Amino acid sequence: MTYVELSAWFLGAAVVIAVIASLVAGRRRASLAGIGITVAVLVVLTAVFDTLMIATGLFHYSPGHLLGIHIGLAPLEDFAYPIAGAIMLPAVWAALRARRRSRIGSTGEEDRA
Repeated sequence: MTYVELSAWFLGAAVVIAVIASLVAGRRRASLAGIGITVAVLVVLTAVFDTLMIATGLFHYSPGHLLGIHIGLAPLEDFAYPIAGAIMLPAVWAALRARRRSRIGSTGEEDRA
């Protein structure tokens, strides 16, 4: 399996989880603008810090399993994980908050969040 295939499976799973979590969250969905800004920041941070770590020899990738596209020294495939996290985690957070609010509302307790 190449890094691209692994990244595609990882991103696909994150998108599926995000869609399901968004359906659970209902009206309290995560902000698309917030997710976009988070993706942009994480891509820049990944490019900078992965380039530094690769340059210092902390890790390397087998060139035979890469597309060959790099941002700095970081291969394109390396960006799948922070992007997946930025897509999935806000949706899961919104779903958990919506579920908590509905549970609190049904028991009559006051929401302190």
